[in-house]
Amino acid sequence: MTRIHVLLVEDDHTWREGLTSYINKETDMTVAGTASSKEEAVAVFTELKPDVVLMDINLTENNLDGIETALELTELQPDCRIIMLTSLTAEDVMVESFAAGAVNYISKTDFKEIPDAIRAAYNRQSAIHPTAAAALRNEFLRLKQEESKKLLSPAERDILQLIHKGQTQSEIEKTLFITKRTIKNHINRILKKMGAKTSKEAAAKAKQKKLF
Repeated sequence: MTRIHVLLVEDDHTWREGLTSYINKETDMTVAGTASSKEEAVAVFTELKPDVVLMDINLTENNLDGIETALELTELQPDCRIIMLTSLTAEDVMVESFAAGAVNYISKTDFKEIPDAIRAAYNRQSAIHPTAAAALRNEFLRLKQEESKKLLSPAERDILQLIHKGQTQSEIEKTLFITKRTIKNHINRILKKMGAKTSKEAAAKAKQKKLF
């Protein structure tokens, strides 16, 4: 049976020993090498060319240098498969890990899931831990919302917000200190951008998309 060769990058001696023993109990994988720093990780990775890298996110105290190491490894080998191992659950850290090339992100409290995660990474399956998947989904929605906001100018968003609140053009004129002609010009542009037939429909769409 071909074994999956794993590089374990972990600065904590106890975790490194424990995970090595735990992973080596699996019949289809083995810890081919270990490292405790970015420099060691790069050297061992270059020498061993492991199938999967299990990477602690903090190789020195709270520095997130595991992410830097992941980025360096993916620059050396773009298709390398890195699983981030961490106790951190901040969504921005998860997103940053995937941006650095990680294929999965697992909390140390879920260490029992590591063997299956290694297999999935080795087989190039898209299995991502639910916590990390939720973080990526939220980031995607945030980026999509930011992109949608660029569709409208600040003045157009203000007008739509007031329309959504039920104000008439005369009331909007007084609230924003602009002429009815300017309001109508804005609304005409809004209808084309939003693909709406009426200003109320455009306002409803904008609200649904969280544009204001």
